[in-house]
Amino acid sequence: MQQLLGNLTVPFDLSRTRAQAALLTGQMQGDGRSVLLIPGLMASEQRMGWLRDILNAAGYDAHDWGMGRNFGPKPDSLDKIDRRVDAIRKRTGAPVTLVGWSLGGLYAREYAKFAAHKVGGVVTMGTPFSGDPRANHAWRLYQLVSGFPVDRPPFPCTREAKPPVPTVALWSQRDGVILPECARGRAGERDKAIEVDCTHMGFAAAPEGIAAVGKALEAIGRA
Repeated sequence: MQQLLGNLTVPFDLSRTRAQAALLTGQMQGDGRSVLLIPGLMASEQRMGWLRDILNAAGYDAHDWGMGRNFGPKPDSLDKIDRRVDAIRKRTGAPVTLVGWSLGGLYAREYAKFAAHKVGGVVTMGTPFSGDPRANHAWRLYQLVSGFPVDRPPFPCTREAKPPVPTVALWSQRDGVILPECARGRAGERDKAIEVDCTHMGFAAAPEGIAAVGKALEAIGRA
């Protein structure tokens, strides 16, 4: 419960990110790569705004997913992501790296299996892709909002199977919403796991979460 309540520190996390934005930008080495950001359950595109702006300032080409607030998976969710990826790729034709927070990371992993040739890599942020899908504090809300059982999403899903692209899982002992082992995954379910000192909400708000995304993107670029 204490770790769950720790997620109430988001305003403080955001104020620290505002103060450290220039420092965070300077620590990253953007290579012009296109990056698609996919928000978590009930989160809007604006919720990942600081991450997007810092990635762009660092030299990446970061984009919102273009679907507004994430109300859970729908039968056409992967098709909509596919259209968004195609729109981003029109200019360069290069693969797009997907960065998904929480539930958004599940979308990213499944889309990368659906269209691997269009994806340069996947970064998940506190995403429960491993173990029991009910081993977290969000599955009841997920079912209420989406209308689907947590273990039967409305599109083909093999959560634990690693996508055929470089994959980095960001996880935290202080997550408070998702069990660390479910977001970290096991060998063979992801290529690399990076521990982050932040809460679940902090992955997209705290300087530690945003810096970790930069490190994950660099790891994928070297893969």
